[in-house]
Amino acid sequence: MQKKETGPETFNLTLKPLRIVFMGTPDFAVASLDALVQAGFHIVAVITAPDKPGGRGMQLQQSAVKKYSVARGIPVLQPEKLKDPVFIDQLQKLKADLQIVVAFRMLPEMIWNMPPMGTLNLHGSLLPQYRGAAPINWAVMNGETETGVTIFKLKHEIDTGNILLQKSFPVLPDDDAGQVHDKMKAIGAEVLVEAVKGLIQGTLAEKPQEESDTSPLKPAPKIFKEDCEIDFTKSVSEVYNFIRGLSPYPGAFCKVEDKIFKIYKAEKRKEIILPGITPMQAGQLQTDGKTYMAFACADGFIFANEVQMEGKKRMPVTDFLRGWKK
Repeated sequence: MQKKETGPETFNLTLKPLRIVFMGTPDFAVASLDALVQAGFHIVAVITAPDKPGGRGMQLQQSAVKKYSVARGIPVLQPEKLKDPVFIDQLQKLKADLQIVVAFRMLPEMIWNMPPMGTLNLHGSLLPQYRGAAPINWAVMNGETETGVTIFKLKHEIDTGNILLQKSFPVLPDDDAGQVHDKMKAIGAEVLVEAVKGLIQGTLAEKPQEESDTSPLKPAPKIFKEDCEIDFTKSVSEVYNFIRGLSPYPGAFCKVEDKIFKIYKAEKRKEIILPGITPMQAGQLQTDGKTYMAFACADGFIFANEVQMEGKKRMPVTDFLRGWKK
């Protein structure tokens, strides 16, 4: 006697594997894709960015998601334009039950609305806070002590869809954006798997994003080069958070000898402790030429620990000073 398939509340992966299309490009997305694969979900295809020239010789470079997928025999699609009729036809033929987006492009409605179970997105903040392209950077720059991940369903307005799951974690005082990124990558992957299982089992309820008059929304827009210049007229704490929020990429900078000078790691000292030094004009540099570079802020100094002069490699400040002819 043939066993009858159950409804979505008791969905059995051994009876009817869920057909998932995954969309993502960088290493951040690989963690989520791998977690889904390890959990036994059926990834029928991966959508990722086209190969781009890069590195020495400008050879074509594959995205991290493509490299992972090819190594595991997962079909890969790389559309130049998401509204290309050929790509839309390919996507429809995959007959996905669910689409999952992690660190990918903005999708047109014809794509995110295609599968019957909708399209899930992993966002790097506790929505509705930090909607936008750079939630990790802005959370660190703003000195947040907590952030998190949100799994939500896509809809018209960016980052506003109904929430399925959220999980918070602390941002340590000295964490930079790179360290928060790495924590979030692993936590996000775990929460994503939990969300997909919850959808299958019918245990998750969609919740609209709630905006509060007492907690104004903090945006997280894309960061451009001109946004990365350090304003030393601000407090030591604000400058310190700005530096770690842009480290390791794109990097906070100031000008030294009219050249771009990036600071990746620093320490803050609110008290004036340099021998013989009185309060200085904001941004003024003090150095002994051997062991330290200190930049004056509104209420103290920022000591640069890892730096990069325009045209040079990133290095400890002591190595930089050894070869710097002031």
